[in-house]
Amino acid sequence: MNWNKKITALNALLAEVAATDGNMAALDVDIAFTQLKDRVADIKISRNAIFFIGNGASASMCSHFAADFAKNGKIHTQTFTDLSLITAVANDLSYEKVFADPLRFRARSGDMLVAISSSGASPNILEAVKVAKDKGMYILTLSGMKPENPLRKQGEINFYIPGETYGMVETCHAAVLHYWMDLVA
Repeated sequence: MNWNKKITALNALLAEVAATDGNMAALDVDIAFTQLKDRVADIKISRNAIFFIGNGASASMCSHFAADFAKNGKIHTQTFTDLSLITAVANDLSYEKVFADPLRFRARSGDMLVAISSSGASPNILEAVKVAKDKGMYILTLSGMKPENPLRKQGEINFYIPGETYGMVETCHAAVLHYWMDLVA
């Protein structure tokens, strides 16, 4: 695939970004972004926080956007990317709990969880989403690949990318997050 075909394919995926609510009902993408912008305004007023979780490249996105939302949006943000925390929880409890356990102790009702998983099937992400639901957090998910992936059904708003490769899905996730950040800033 040459460069022009690659960016054409990326553009086609971005045009197919789907947003759904917690009942898997389709949402207009612009309405979903407006709802997220309004939610961030509420979080800012109530002095709540946005938690970002992801693995691998998605973890890097979490750090990137936690920094952007803190700096540009003036919002309290948090990620669980500290190596000591990750390895302690993974070693002493399990890798499935690397996000769930810290979230259980740090998050509170009214906070937001941004859960990013290209496959939508990462056990540690799904475990953290359960904790977020129990705590009364607002959940935003970003997933891709298979349309029936389990993460896609978990959030108040769920963005789905119908891509088949990690690179394409991750690139689209970054575009979604940048667009949301631009609306907030």
